[in-house]
Amino acid sequence: MQRSRPFLSVIVPVFNEEASLPALFGRLYAALDRLGVRYECIFVDDGSRDRSAALLRMQQQARPRETRVVLFQRNFGQHAAILAGFEHSTGDLIVTIDADLQNPPEEIARLVEAARAGHDYVGTIRRGRQDPIARRWMSRFINLVRERTTPIRITDQGCMLRAYSRRIVDAINASPEVHTFIPALGYLYARDPVEIEVAHEARHAGASKYSLYKLIRLNFDLMTGFSVVPLQLFSMLGLIVSFLSGVLFAYLMYRRIRYGPDVQGVFTLFAIVFFLLGIALSGIGLMGEYVGRIYEQVRGRPRYMIAAVLDETGAHAEDLPAPVQSPVSETARV
Repeated sequence: MQRSRPFLSVIVPVFNEEASLPALFGRLYAALDRLGVRYECIFVDDGSRDRSAALLRMQQQARPRETRVVLFQRNFGQHAAILAGFEHSTGDLIVTIDADLQNPPEEIARLVEAARAGHDYVGTIRRGRQDPIARRWMSRFINLVRERTTPIRITDQGCMLRAYSRRIVDAINASPEVHTFIPALGYLYARDPVEIEVAHEARHAGASKYSLYKLIRLNFDLMTGFSVVPLQLFSMLGLIVSFLSGVLFAYLMYRRIRYGPDVQGVFTLFAIVFFLLGIALSGIGLMGEYVGRIYEQVRGRPRYMIAAVLDETGAHAEDLPAPVQSPVSETARV
């Protein structure tokens, strides 16, 4: 018997969230039951090393009609988990939410209301953000840089609680990019985007999985994946520095001819040389970022590998939406 199509698909990436999952199950399903619509919850376990996968299996057995679990072979990252959830979703409206309960599941109702008002992309802004002040200031700086270098206008890029129409999710599934920032890609494909404020809570348990390095990498993906402005700015900077270096060289030659050789200003020259070397190395690094993205793209490796999918049907893999990017190996189907 073919599974009836739900109105709402909720995608939850999970990585080592054993302590948060019981509370998440209780609040998430209660909030969705109150909506009075047909829904499905798709949990994507991103190679957890704790008991998260076991808890997800038990929840799927407890609520088989509304629950599907995708198990990765190893850790591939949050965005890969969301992409896998997109490809296994069947709802007309798709909502993404983190498993740490910083995004209250009760706020999903407000996203559904905004989508029903005609918006095909519903972004969110965290109200009363429960993050360290250094992280909030960093987010503001990154937002400013992103708005100056890309066409993406997202007030709070770090909030994963968002809603996408089926059309946008299908477009994202058809995008073969290896590295992408999903909220920005959804905004880019949206016809009528909107942002709403939502509540924000402290983590229910555990610590954030995003280190400073991962946050920096995420924003590199955002800026280099949606704009070549950084390269253009660096090209203009190179022209300006080259012109000023030529003026300085002409001035030094003039002094040498008029006053003869001297050793005054040697350390100033060293400082100028080191400054120019720093700019050159930064430019090489920036070009390397773009070249590295091209290298990873042309290798054509899958963005993730699925070990098993748990749902009520026990259907074969071909009965589910097929991945449209690089081939994905589904080694087991439970």
